[in-house]
Amino acid sequence: MASRLHAFNRFELKYLVPVEQAAEIRDELADRMDRDLNSPVGGYGVWSLYYDTPQLRFYWEKIEGLKFRRKLRIRHYGDLDAVTDESPVCVEIKQRVNRVTQKRRITLPYGVARQLCDVRVMVEHSAKESAFIQEVLELVVRLNLQPTAITGYQREALVGRNADTGLRVTFDRRICGRDRDFHFGIQTPENRFTIPPHMSVMEVKVNERTPHWITDLAARRNLNLVRISKYVQSVEAFGLAPRSVFHINEADCPPPTPNEQQPHSLLKAGAQ
Repeated sequence: MASRLHAFNRFELKYLVPVEQAAEIRDELADRMDRDLNSPVGGYGVWSLYYDTPQLRFYWEKIEGLKFRRKLRIRHYGDLDAVTDESPVCVEIKQRVNRVTQKRRITLPYGVARQLCDVRVMVEHSAKESAFIQEVLELVVRLNLQPTAITGYQREALVGRNADTGLRVTFDRRICGRDRDFHFGIQTPENRFTIPPHMSVMEVKVNERTPHWITDLAARRNLNLVRISKYVQSVEAFGLAPRSVFHINEADCPPPTPNEQQPHSLLKAGAQ
């Protein structure tokens, strides 16, 4: 059986930009990049169930900016209407080592993934998958991990071409979350926007160094790097932990008004 494992390392840069500006940037990037084959026009849904300790260890590691930190999550790509126990999902360990983001994940049926992470039982796997499955199970048991928050958003993705094949740029909008009803297929989820809906998160992901034309674009459009985590946003939006300096309050970046004449000023205010 072919291995369902996947792993990669990369650098990530994040920017908070108004949705209208994000559309302009996406169109500009289209001159040098291609649409991801898995990203239809209008984007696709990304839903993640995050696990944490009762004391929110992973949340606080992010807040404190530890050089080494990690998170466990189950991720589903696409709409949630037809999610069943047979739907494919990714069980993923995402960790940060200094400035490098590392992801390791395995694709499993949704029901099997919940058996592994919630019921804490060993699931069927191949020899090549054994080390990762055991690491997930050890993490869940040793740290007493439990479902803590769900995040969801609509993503559009572009990939580099020619010399920029390691480049990937994503635009995430309508970012929401919830702190209960942790089944992906629930009929009436109580989601709440965790980032103002007129703002989107632009992420630049590279294997080594960022192309100079990307940094030029960011400078020309007055984009500022931000430290933002969708999981942190969900934790704070529902009062699971105190508001931190990373929290985005809608009052801090109000929607544009019809007579707005300086679009770049909103970019800077949103990033701050």
